Amino acid sequence: MKVVIVALALVGLAAAASVSDEAAQIIRSEFEQTAGGYVYSYETDNGLSRQETGEVKQALDEENKPHDVVVVRGSYSYTDPEGKPQTITYVADETGFHAEGDSIPKEPVSRR
Repeated sequence: MKVVIVALALVGLAAAASVSDEAAQIIRSEFEQTAGGYVYSYETDNGLSRQETGEVKQALDEENKPHDVVVVRGSYSYTDPEGKPQTITYVADETGFHAEGDSIPKEPVSRR
């Protein structure tokens, strides 16, 4: 879980760094821990925002033994250097980190 949270924090910092060198002020920040996970969000005065939920679920490991994993779902938004609003949505679970958005390169579709 710590690795997922650190990775997501680095993604958010990279997005923030690409927007401006000026320090942004947080205008809204919320965190609520629930029995089965958490809800987290923030917004800054320079247009950055992030919403995320984490939920504990059971998954099977390589040996088909059950263990708890945290499934993280969320999105973050920013304005790119060209002034275009960008939103990235993501899911991080036992299969890895999966992100989608206009600014994320797509795998070419092979034609046969």
